[in-house]
Amino acid sequence: MKLTDFKALTFDVYGTLIDWETGMVTALRPLTDRVSRTLSRDDILEAHAFYESTAQKWTPAKTYSDLLPVVYRRLAEEWGVAVTWEDCQAYGLSVRQWPAFDDSRAALAYLKQHFKLAVLTNTDNTSFSGSNARLGVPFDGVYTAEDVGSYKPNLRGFDYMLDHMARQGIQKHEILHVAESMFHDHGPANKMGLANAWIYRRHDEQGFGATMNPGKMPTVDFQFNSMADLVAAHQTG
Repeated sequence: MKLTDFKALTFDVYGTLIDWETGMVTALRPLTDRVSRTLSRDDILEAHAFYESTAQKWTPAKTYSDLLPVVYRRLAEEWGVAVTWEDCQAYGLSVRQWPAFDDSRAALAYLKQHFKLAVLTNTDNTSFSGSNARLGVPFDGVYTAEDVGSYKPNLRGFDYMLDHMARQGIQKHEILHVAESMFHDHGPANKMGLANAWIYRRHDEQGFGATMNPGKMPTVDFQFNSMADLVAAHQTG
């Protein structure tokens, strides 16, 4: 299997192209600065992963910008900090400010010359529009949790994406799904029979950060530590 075997790349966005962990930690500072005990970066991210995935499971129709305020409130309750709903809502609006990884914009510009590019993201359309501006590429397909009415790892989003890409003449065997999260993306990709590439952004860190532990590790067809590494592999054939 080679990268040149595929006609389309489908991307997870947050954690793969957008540095959501830095975005989260920065946007949560008004809360974490008030916590009485010391929290490590991973303490913050792992607690966020739990409350985010729980909210996505129980309220799959809620948009991400409406779901994040609930996550903020749950975190405040766990850490014993009093917050207002306005504080919570401010966090829900922070996604548009989360930074892109340094290599994402250039990598996507290169890959756009060789593949159709699409995203399957657990965010809403308004939040993604801010991130899309940071990434600087017009995607051939944008499929959000708001469009689908459910969140990954639910397979509904993958079915939705595949149905719509088929309308563009792209079949499943011609798609490579590119993502960081084992929990949200690679597990479902295995179940769907999708070829997959792991962008292992956390290769020099322990644990799973802002995503839940997937349990049994999914299999991957390609592994890279960055988007720049994926581009280099494509350039060398």
